[in-house]
Parts: sequence; structure tokens; C-alpha cells
Amino acid sequence: MTDLRHPPLDGLLVADFTRVLAGPYCALLLADLGAEVIKVERPGSGDDTRAWGPPFRGEDATYFLGLNRDKKSVALDLSVGKDREVAKAIAVQADIVIENFTDGVMERHGLDYESLRRDNPEVIYCSVNSYLSAPELPGYDLLLQAASGFMSITGPSEGPPTKVGVAVLDVLAGLHACVAILGALRHRERTGEGQQLRVGLFESSLASLVNQAGNHLMGGVVPQRMGNQHPNIVPYESFEGSDGTFVVAVGNDKLYRALCEAIGRADLANDGRFSDNRSRVRYRGELVEALQREFFQRPVDHWVSLLADAAVPAAAVRNIDEVFASPEGRASLLSIPDENRGSLTMVASPFTFSHTPLRSDHRPPPSLGQDTEEIRARFSSGGATAARKETDDRNS
Repeated sequence: MTDLRHPPLDGLLVADFTRVLAGPYCALLLADLGAEVIKVERPGSGDDTRAWGPPFRGEDATYFLGLNRDKKSVALDLSVGKDREVAKAIAVQADIVIENFTDGVMERHGLDYESLRRDNPEVIYCSVNSYLSAPELPGYDLLLQAASGFMSITGPSEGPPTKVGVAVLDVLAGLHACVAILGALRHRERTGEGQQLRVGLFESSLASLVNQAGNHLMGGVVPQRMGNQHPNIVPYESFEGSDGTFVVAVGNDKLYRALCEAIGRADLANDGRFSDNRSRVRYRGELVEALQREFFQRPVDHWVSLLADAAVPAAAVRNIDEVFASPEGRASLLSIPDENRGSLTMVASPFTFSHTPLRSDHRPPPSLGQDTEEIRARFSSGGATAARKETDDRNS
């Protein structure tokens, strides 16, 4: 039987005025959920990440390609009247507007929330700013990793503060923005009322400190760099086998006893210094040293297999190429045909629904301004009324 169900956000229009990572990642998630996303870009250069390479595929960096599938690109100069009118027509007819300009830019062009809500009181308008208290400041991930304290707790204890190996705070801010938008959509379903949302990269970063924030705010400690060790759980860190590195994640006393029995060191489970997690944290150094002496004796595969049989969470530390060569890595990939760049392989959406399909008609990431002619015709003064009716019909 043919499945006539639609993706969760099918029929919704997103006006995406964002660039770089946090905003585009949010818009990517909305596109995965079925929304139509129109990406508004600067003529000539477009999204900054188009140039963030090598590597490149065609004219665009793979950085850009990985974040912008299933979107349409319109190149508009907001300082030019006709282009600004098209941009405003898109925004007025959109269900969701996302922007991450510094404070005041959207206002200058009549694209701020207060201007748009007069024509579209149902619009959900999400701004992704650097700081909620100071949206005029720049918001690059590296700056926020430093300013939020993330770098102070990342890296080996004897080394310098270190950033995470991906722009994780941008990703987290994009996720928070998407969650906020979905909440606002639910409110609109109940009331018919849109609203303005603001997500701060700094504030999102602080929320993502989770246990480390709690350790300080309620525990009175200042978290420090501990390498791969966990401040609250032992053993929960990396160890060296005879041929490489693996990690062990022992989250409770039952798992700790299973670990000790599996490696033939039941004495460590019976030692009063290590009998519960509170004690293991206190005597971390002694326990880790004893475990490391054991693990040096055999290769990583031996330990990972042994611990898996004992239902103790453990994993070898893999390189990225090894990850995507694995069965689970290959199962997480998506291939999109692109007549200009060749087939593009990307990481697929990380969520599934039991009753609702996700988008299946994937479009390759757009070249800069690829859809400008279509969008201009659709949202020009002559086509705006028809476009709005089309959007209303999709939403009905």
C-alpha cells in the first residue's frame, strides 16, 4: 500500500537568512523534517562557508555542502530596493524566519520581527545571536569555546586549553534553535499566534556545560582540564592497550564489578577504596594505575571484545575513515546525485519516526543563486499573492 503520509513539517516555508554553521544547521534539520527552505545569500560570495576549504567539490567547499542540502538559494543584495522587496516578500510569506546577523542589520532592511509581524502575525522569527545580552558582538564558535569555559575543561591537565575538534557550540546552538522553533509551532497550532525567539550561542554554551556547571554552581568547585577522565565517574576514560587506545565507560557499581571480574581482577572490586563510585573518585589515581598495568598487557581488540562479552561498555578509539567504513557508519550515510559535482555522500538525518516519513526527495546543496530566477518570479509583486495562496493551501 502506498504511503501517502507526509514529513512532519511538509508545507511549511522557511526563510533562511543565516550563514556559517549554527543557523544553517538549524535550517538543515527543518529541511530534513520536510520544510521548504529558501536560503537568502549575498550575490558574489554567498555563505562564508562556500569558501572554507579545501577540500572543494566544484566551486563550493565540502564544509558548505554538508550543511545545505535540500535548500534553494536566492542571491539578493539587501541594499538594493528590488532585491530587498523580494527578500521581504519571502519573509512575509514564510512560516519561519531564521537570521543570525549582528544586531540592527535586519531592522535596517525592514526584515526584523516587528516589521514582519504587521503583515504576518503568525510568523515564527528566530534570531541566533552571539550573546542575548550583547547581540552586536561576533559569535564564532572558537570565541565562544573560549568565552564559555569549554576550552578551560578540554585537553590534558598538563596541556593548554583546547577547543573541541568540531564547532560543537554552533551545532548545539542550532539544535536549541530548532527545538525552540518546534515549540513555537506547537504554540501557533493552539493559538494561531507567531512569536519572536532568540537563541544565544553563549547561553546555549552555558546550558551545554551540564554537569560541569552543576559541579561549580552547586558543588563549589572550579572544573579543570582532565584529559579523557570524567570529573564525577571512575573509571570512565581512555586506556592504552599494547597497540592503541580504547575507552571504558563504567557508569555504576555493577558495571565496575563486571569489569574487574572480566579482566581477572576481582580483588579490585573487593578493595574498600574502590567499592563505590564516591570512593573510586577519591582514589582515582590508584585505581587507574592498577587498571592501566593490566591493559598494557594485551591489544585493544582483546579488551574491547572481552568487555563486550561482559556487557561492560568499551570501544576502540577510531579515526574518521574507520568510522565511515564500519557497518554502522555506512548505515548512517546518504548519497545525493548532483549533475554538476557528481554523487555527494553525506551524513543522513540522525532521527527516524515510526509513523511519519522524513524527506526522501533530497536536493543537492544549491550553487550560489541557483534558484534566483524562480524565487524572483514567485515572490515578485505579481507572484506574491499566488505564492501566499499556495503556502496557505499547503498548510490547510
